[in-house]
Amino acid sequence: MVRAHRALGKVSIWFIVLASLALLAAVAPSHASASETIGTQPTSYAVEVSSDQSKLNAGDTAWMLTSAALVLMMTGPGLALFYSGLVRRKNVLATMMQSFILMAVVSVLWAIVGYSLAFDFGNPVIGGFHFAFLRDVVLFRNGGAVAGCEYAPTIPHSTWMAYQMMFAVITPALICGAYAERMKFSAMLLFSSLWLLGVYCPMAHMVWGKGGLFNIGVGNVSAGRFAALDFAGGTVVHISSGISALMCALVLGKRRGYGHVPMPPHSVVLSVIGAALLWVGWFGFNGGSALAANGLASSAFVATHLAAATGTLGWMIVEWMKTGKPTVLGAISGAVAGLVVITPASGFTTPMYAIVMGFIAGFVCFFSATVLKHFFGYDDSLDAFGVHGVGGTVGALLTGIFAVKAINPAGADGSAHQLLSQFLAVLLTYGIAAVGSVVLLYVTSFLCGGLRVRESEEYEGLDITQHGESGYNFEEAFPGTVIDDEGKPERRAAAAH
Repeated sequence: MVRAHRALGKVSIWFIVLASLALLAAVAPSHASASETIGTQPTSYAVEVSSDQSKLNAGDTAWMLTSAALVLMMTGPGLALFYSGLVRRKNVLATMMQSFILMAVVSVLWAIVGYSLAFDFGNPVIGGFHFAFLRDVVLFRNGGAVAGCEYAPTIPHSTWMAYQMMFAVITPALICGAYAERMKFSAMLLFSSLWLLGVYCPMAHMVWGKGGLFNIGVGNVSAGRFAALDFAGGTVVHISSGISALMCALVLGKRRGYGHVPMPPHSVVLSVIGAALLWVGWFGFNGGSALAANGLASSAFVATHLAAATGTLGWMIVEWMKTGKPTVLGAISGAVAGLVVITPASGFTTPMYAIVMGFIAGFVCFFSATVLKHFFGYDDSLDAFGVHGVGGTVGALLTGIFAVKAINPAGADGSAHQLLSQFLAVLLTYGIAAVGSVVLLYVTSFLCGGLRVRESEEYEGLDITQHGESGYNFEEAFPGTVIDDEGKPERRAAAAH
């Protein structure tokens, strides 16, 4: 009963936080309704929203809706299967639940206030509250239907919002790989919610939002002060989640027995299926970032596929040379590394450069997930930092070298100046993610009475202790007649294996 009351109290705190955010969004001053100011507002002020349905393109809309579904598939089932196969059997359901529940929680937060903080015009670091509760996203306040917006004028504003929602869903889910098998479910929920609003939304605004610090200026969206190239989320998604994952691993500490007790993946089969789904879903992640069914989407699609292929080969080759055996786990890890590295460059570079970037990803991420982790001794359980943090950093920097403006006129050619801009964006992302994550972890620990489950609960497994379920039931009791060793029937409950 006491534990039930404590759990109820934690849930109540969490909902109070959400309600406070919703109230803040509701009462905060916002810009004038876009429906009342179209054609009169300067582009340096509010994000322009159109009511002209004739500008919408059916092909672009279909591609973007498909891409949004593909990106959601990357979280569930893709990431859920990939991560759950890598943990021990007693934690498979808890690991899947982390990805699944974030599909629900983040979506609601995004609709209430997250989208507005990321993509409304505000200051160079964070957006405003004009789009809170999806105001002027589906309907104007005067009742008229919203068509496109300044970010993507040929698709409905709601489609653009939904597409960006799927990015917001998967990013905190990536962090789960660092604290797998030891974090309380309540703490995971609260930390992920706070991290979305306190780290992800500012990063998304700075890189992609109008007036953001690093926005390169796409379409009518004004350029920021330090134009950094990030086509689909190298800094926003991968570096921010990877650095935050490292902070989680350091603050929570190692799993009980780490380094002394073997902790092999319980099912590489599940992870292979998850990796294959991630590979396919990434076409929506990168190809969809073109925001239209056009040549740029096709170029990003091809670059994405080739980088994944060479990432697989790069990791496999170096592992084969170092250990004498090319493992399946290594191959799928290399594929993800290649996909991570090409993400910021996919719409700015050529397919042949993507091949080079993928190979580099395989080599570098192999050493970061093995040598680097063992040298420093941190327990990044599923290599969220080793693949996403390091891979995202490599990808962001290589984008400054391999960018080709002929691929995307909104971009730039690789140069020392562009590399410096990429470096500054990476450095700032490191700072925001690291400091923000540590602060939010301690806030979460205070509100939830700690971050980790008890030692006995960790030993028993999170499936049972956090969710009261087991991922695998190997015994099933059934009533029937059992024949004993002498051939005589014996009526009792037997166990079928």
